[in-house]
Amino acid sequence: MIIPLTLNGKKVMLDTNPGEKLVDTLRRQKLVSVKKGCEQGCCGSCTVLLNGAPVPSCIIPVVLVKDCAVVTLEYFMHTDGYNDIQNGFAKAGIQLCGFCDAGKIFTAWDIMQNYSRPSHNDLKEAVSHLPWCCTDQDTYINGILYAIMYRNKRMGAAQNVRK
Repeated sequence: MIIPLTLNGKKVMLDTNPGEKLVDTLRRQKLVSVKKGCEQGCCGSCTVLLNGAPVPSCIIPVVLVKDCAVVTLEYFMHTDGYNDIQNGFAKAGIQLCGFCDAGKIFTAWDIMQNYSRPSHNDLKEAVSHLPWCCTDQDTYINGILYAIMYRNKRMGAAQNVRK
């Protein structure tokens, strides 16, 4: 089956089995940031942005991404948002392990899109689903707060986003 979608900013037509998981389709495209981990949607290693929201690609049948936009970490690494996150993580002393990078980075990105000035409780709730293999929750939350600071500096002023 041919699945049309926008993959990393380019319109593509993927020839694939409609029941195949998105992670497998992306791996065949040589997108190595999309890793196979738990295959249950829990570890974060296969996280991609689907229409702007982070999702575990290991539990999504590729047919469901028809006419959607999928962004992988390879593409996202060339954005200002990624630089804000990397700077924030560095300031907090976070060094990701390489396994869960996509889950941690895309969760931070999602928070940055939905909150201008999140409370500590907002952040604890928003990151509660993540595994803590290479950093702890409080350090990660500090990294997100620093990333928001860098974004706000880059953009000139804090904006009131949805929350």
